[in-house]
Amino acid sequence: MGMTSALTVNASVLDNRSDQFLIQLICRAGGLFLLVLSMFVVIQAQVATSSTVNEPYIVEGVSDTMAYGMGRSIKITGTVKNGAIALGGDVIVQGTVEGDVAAIGGSVIQLEGSRIGGDVIVIGGGYRHDSVVANRNASSATIMFAGYEQELRHMMRNPTEIVSPQWSAKYVGFRILAVLFWFVVSLVLTLAMPETISQGVARLQLTNFRVAIIGFVGAAIIGAGTSFSLHYLPTFLSALVSLIAFLFILVVWIFGRVILSAATGRWLQRKFLPIGRHSESVALLLGTSFWIALSSLPYIWPFVVAVMIVIGIGLALTVRYRIGWGRFQPGLTSSRS
Repeated sequence: MGMTSALTVNASVLDNRSDQFLIQLICRAGGLFLLVLSMFVVIQAQVATSSTVNEPYIVEGVSDTMAYGMGRSIKITGTVKNGAIALGGDVIVQGTVEGDVAAIGGSVIQLEGSRIGGDVIVIGGGYRHDSVVANRNASSATIMFAGYEQELRHMMRNPTEIVSPQWSAKYVGFRILAVLFWFVVSLVLTLAMPETISQGVARLQLTNFRVAIIGFVGAAIIGAGTSFSLHYLPTFLSALVSLIAFLFILVVWIFGRVILSAATGRWLQRKFLPIGRHSESVALLLGTSFWIALSSLPYIWPFVVAVMIVIGIGLALTVRYRIGWGRFQPGLTSSRS
């Protein structure tokens, strides 16, 4: 009897804290969404007033800095000593470029009589030269990933479309398939590891601020460590560290998403769905639908993904601790009076 009353009290405390947590989360997400949306509206208004320049930007004379084009092509008729790059356009070399030349969503075109001293890097386009033998250093390399040139060019010239999806019947259909996919994933993980999911939901509801702080610090350490390994470690070790970091983030993102969906679905059940209040399947479906809808909003979906990753990392780093931040003891969860 004493154990039953204690569980009832703990359940009521858990529900109250989870209500406060989810209300605060929704309010903060709404405020952040409005702030980001207003910022992008101002940017779009400013960009709309400027005319789009289709003609390539011509670089004449001698330039000691890097020549670059954002959303347009560049044509080098003089001498550039620090390389050239075009995002969403072509790099046309008619003069001399001492450094590397790169184009993303475009091509590198070397006209007759021109010279490129560094490497040529092309993503999405191609590398063409008018001379039989290109005037380049013998030690320079050519790195080229062909394909999807127009798509990359359009993306680079309209970067806001990355965070602002175009609403259409096809997009809505993919969102519905995403709901079904993540519902099945959440259901399988909940059935396979019910204790892990339930403990993660309880830990998130009762200590959400600490979990978020630990997840944020962990994400910063992972990012800094991966960047350090890419710069200072040998290629094999840096590739191994990057692969491990990627797999870790992928796993914690999946678990964080499932736990967030379960916690959100439980809250929606108690507040708005009196029928099926104790159904875990209904809770997972509601939570999954909520987060899919939230991640479908323009401009806000990168922040939603970031929240899921941070929460997942925080839950993974605190998995061996109980809600009261003592060492986790499995026997306590299964003890019966």
